[in-house]
Amino acid sequence: MRVMVIVKATKNSEAGVMPAEALLAAMGRYNEELVKAGVMLAGDGLHPSDKGKRVVFGEGRKTVVDGPFAETKELIAGFWLWQVRSMDEAVEWARRCPDPMPGEESILELRPVLEAEDFGEAFTPELRALEQQLREQVEAKRNG
Repeated sequence: MRVMVIVKATKNSEAGVMPAEALLAAMGRYNEELVKAGVMLAGDGLHPSDKGKRVVFGEGRKTVVDGPFAETKELIAGFWLWQVRSMDEAVEWARRCPDPMPGEESILELRPVLEAEDFGEAFTPELRALEQQLREQVEAKRNG
């Protein structure tokens, strides 16, 4: 199963405070363990929300809203995408993570990624074939 691991933002991450060298080194070692174990598929930190935008959909309109966004506890400072056997395995890996936001409460949110079978009959064989074709095209572009 794939799991998205969301690193929640804090006041410091939203203020653009960069991690110290020791934390960068610890995270590098942790990421190396994830890669060696075949768990990590992707992962990155994100700029604060003042550098971001939101596209809001409603009533047939699309509105662009510039950051920063309120409610720091609802924002994301970074993420990983992991391939694990179970949510329990994902939790085990998350517990091994260095504290991503020293000096503040740090939260990692783990969410299973929807897979084709989760969509049931609405995800027809034709739509499944298209999805597979698109995934193959993305992989080819990444490797080419």
